[in-house]
Amino acid sequence: MQAVHAVVDLKKIAENARNVRRFAGRPLIAVVKDDAYGHGAEQVAHALSGIAEGFAVATVREGAALRIAGITAPILVLTPPLDEEDAEGIFAYHLTAAAGSLRAARLIRSGTEVHIAVNTGMNRYGVRPERTVQLCEMLVKKAFVTGIFSHLYAPQSPTALAEQTSRFRSAVRLARGVFPGLRSHLGASGGLFVKEGELVRAGLALYGYLPADASCKVTPAMKFYAVVSDQRTRLGSGAGYGRARRQLTKMHTLRLGYGDGFFRSGAPFAEGNLCMDACIAAGVAQVGREVLVLGDVASYALAHGTTPYEVLVRLGKCAEKTYV
Repeated sequence: MQAVHAVVDLKKIAENARNVRRFAGRPLIAVVKDDAYGHGAEQVAHALSGIAEGFAVATVREGAALRIAGITAPILVLTPPLDEEDAEGIFAYHLTAAAGSLRAARLIRSGTEVHIAVNTGMNRYGVRPERTVQLCEMLVKKAFVTGIFSHLYAPQSPTALAEQTSRFRSAVRLARGVFPGLRSHLGASGGLFVKEGELVRAGLALYGYLPADASCKVTPAMKFYAVVSDQRTRLGSGAGYGRARRQLTKMHTLRLGYGDGFFRSGAPFAEGNLCMDACIAAGVAQVGREVLVLGDVASYALAHGTTPYEVLVRLGKCAEKTYV
């Protein structure tokens, strides 16, 4: 097989989800947006059946794909509807809409389930807390409003956390004046320690990485392999495009490059920069054999000034996946 190969351990994802739910002490909304951070949304959602109370996706199309795949649990679309087509899709596939503005509330079809999105300081989506009642009054006769949520932009900052939590509590209090039975969710993977609300909404932690709180036990669930595509004794000083960093005698080629989502520079398994579809590695290796190139993406992400979120999505979208 010439493609980069990702092996996804669904049992580890399920165990991570159980640990997150246990650590947070509340039911779980599993975030499976962007193809479950590259792990495969449909497969992950089925693996979490009976563990997660519901799921969250970024777009209507992602939610529809899960419904077609047989997922019957609640599915929250985190992006508010942008037009009539979005609103119709949410209604048709029995998805849950995020109402984060008066404009979104006007678009939502009558009879749609809704979670109110509140802007507490992240400034991505959401109604301002003081406008919560106005939004609720627009929805009271047309929607089945069951939840309210916001997102922490810096859970590791005590000041930011306190400010956002205070704003969220204010919005929840106002919303419950119109919809008394609302359940709220604020904590996500970066804030599992935040004991606020009746639900926890987690994504990255399910796949084995914690951006902030390290006391919840999770294990990376996806490993990446590449096939050895050639073997040689060094000729000259090159290692792909550029000079080799070391004086090597034996070198081999991996069928892996930046066209597969890897970063062009700084790969721990490569000598020099990656080519688009190949890279040079040190030593002797058997042609046709698969070798492990990344088992834990955290250090690789750090070396490139980014996060495991970006690396998992980049690589997972390109790799051919096997599930165990």
